Amino acid sequence: MAEAEKVVLTNMCMVYDGDKVLVQDRLNKNWKGLTFPGGHVEKYESFTDAVIREVKEETGLTVFSPQLCGIKQWPHTEDTRYIVLFYKTDKFTGELRSSEEGEVFWMNIDDFRKSDMASDMSEMLDIFLDDNKGEFYYYSGDNPGEWKYEIK
Repeated sequence: MAEAEKVVLTNMCMVYDGDKVLVQDRLNKNWKGLTFPGGHVEKYESFTDAVIREVKEETGLTVFSPQLCGIKQWPHTEDTRYIVLFYKTDKFTGELRSSEEGEVFWMNIDDFRKSDMASDMSEMLDIFLDDNKGEFYYYSGDNPGEWKYEIK
């Protein structure tokens, strides 16, 4: 029988309008740069409700019908796995406003690809945009402190 593990559950949502995506210039010194809005899933909260809440808190927009489109995961600590559920939607209402997480604004997808993205955001973007890719998986390499990843 498999041993249970602790999990940290989070989400990220690509809100898009044609060829523009809603980006956030994160202020967190541990993960700076342009990314999509998102955050932690609260205890007993549904994943869909969590991503809707996080987008609202960070952007002022209410998203509808977010579609699960991928996942990123890695061993966070010795006994904890960190999981980010990727969503996307082009259905939203409201007025855009930034939050303490960072400034939010619309950006052409091609310009976003060339921008100062947060770490790993380029690889994550490929999962958001490619229906044939669904998982970004980090794992320990052969040497101490070495990390490798696979896109599946």
